[in-house]
Amino acid sequence: MEARLSIVTLGVRDIALATAFYQRLGFVRSGQSQDAVTFFDAGGVVLALYGRQPLAEDAGVAADGTGFRAVTLAHNVGSPAEVDAVLAEAVTAGARLVKPGQAVFWGGYSGYFADPDGHLWEVAHNPFWPLDAAGRIALPD
Repeated sequence: MEARLSIVTLGVRDIALATAFYQRLGFVRSGQSQDAVTFFDAGGVVLALYGRQPLAEDAGVAADGTGFRAVTLAHNVGSPAEVDAVLAEAVTAGARLVKPGQAVFWGGYSGYFADPDGHLWEVAHNPFWPLDAAGRIALPD
């Protein structure tokens, strides 16, 4: 298998509500979207929103999972001040602040918010991982 991530699909209760939330965060809805699924370009990876029940049915699993799903999404930025600004923007857009921005044990600065369906997003500044001109992580060798 080639080491690559192409699409992250979030199972959501209400596609229109979730789409509006992500649009308030600055994501642009793709013309490939349909009533049953929304697609966003997320910097070279596609973020998809799909109904929680149909997504579970497609995977052949129960849709009733709750609580921590053992997955977080991350948005890295260039400074601690940007972490705080993005967290505030997310809350204004309808997110729930889970953990305010703060210095963390590994030497960076991060905080967490939950989207309207409870999906956790970490907003982080990692001084050891520079961002390229497109804002993508440039992992050192």
